[in-house]
Amino acid sequence: MNDVSHVTSDLGQHFAMHLSAIANDIDRVEVEMLWQAAATRYNEAHRAYHTLHHIKQLFAQFEQVKHNLYEPHIIALALHYHDVIYEPTRADNELKSADYAVEALQKYLSAEQCQHIYALIMMTATHQLDALADDDKCSDAAYLLDMDLSVLGAAWSEYEAYASAVRKEYAHVPATDYCIGRTAVLKGLLAHPRLYLTDYYFERLEKQARDNIKRELTSLAA
Repeated sequence: MNDVSHVTSDLGQHFAMHLSAIANDIDRVEVEMLWQAAATRYNEAHRAYHTLHHIKQLFAQFEQVKHNLYEPHIIALALHYHDVIYEPTRADNELKSADYAVEALQKYLSAEQCQHIYALIMMTATHQLDALADDDKCSDAAYLLDMDLSVLGAAWSEYEAYASAVRKEYAHVPATDYCIGRTAVLKGLLAHPRLYLTDYYFERLEKQARDNIKRELTSLAA
């Protein structure tokens, strides 16, 4: 089994476990069809960072914080679907991914559960907490957003690989334009009072993330 197949299979088992835990009378064949449809998206040729390896990295984080989550199965499904639609030339990938998730899951989950997953995916567009029904949902959303940005606080070698993969996804953008756009994004991140919303991630990754971003900005300026 090659690396892509192994990751697909491993994540597929996670997907099946979390969906089956809360879905109404879903059978194994239906779960497999849903997962393969999503995995096909993540394996698209134009992706370099927003791939199944990104989802795998997120679930390594998930395993560390799942005991802090009130609805871990919902958060897991939101993670699985949050980048299912990704086209670098579009500005509505989060919206398209949220729509895709609801369409895929509405047969098996309640309307409230689907709406929660939709809201969680939409928050990944801004990485800001939107108004949610209760504190538990708000706490879960904060963990999801921090997991999605955890790569920023990784060791420099991993961060450098992430930055390189993002550049590959924007290969259609000329170098000068990319540097201008990427610089604006990174400076926007640094302008936030804190990158990480939860104390767990703030204490562990905030300083490293800011150092990494500043280092990439120096590289872009050069």
